[in-house]
Amino acid sequence: MEMLGLLKIRVQRGINLPLKDTFRSDPYVVVTMGEQRVKTSCKKNNCNPVWNDELTLALKYPNVPVVLTVYDKDTFTKDDKIGEAKIDIKPYLEALNISNQCLPNGVEVDRVQPSRDNCLAKESCIIWKNGKMIQDMTLMLQNVECGEVEVQIEVIPKRISEDTFFP
Repeated sequence: MEMLGLLKIRVQRGINLPLKDTFRSDPYVVVTMGEQRVKTSCKKNNCNPVWNDELTLALKYPNVPVVLTVYDKDTFTKDDKIGEAKIDIKPYLEALNISNQCLPNGVEVDRVQPSRDNCLAKESCIIWKNGKMIQDMTLMLQNVECGEVEVQIEVIPKRISEDTFFP
């Protein structure tokens, strides 16, 4: 399948991540989409890490889940999995397809509410800002007692025609 564009994910920060080792956690984030895998830097001894790492994946199959997994780096044993969350990019892609690129700066294109179908901790807005469509999300980690990760997504689309980004 031909690439539809690039998916940029800025992993901004973790909030209230649980301790995995006795006195500390050294968290990092792995983002996967199909066979692709990218990761952030590791933040030593921090349950509220600030990464601000930008990760890029090739967007080939829009229906393939994007999974964010937080790990605790260990020196002598296998890294511990802290939790994970799925990033739902479908509302973003729909907004990108229906939007006109002549939108005024700062306009809110759509809102996505938390639901059982996504990992959002709170409402997420899709905004046209400085010539780009962005979506800020606070993701609630699954399979763990606490923890959230803030991310921002942006797609740099491959233009199909003047009006359409994706087939």
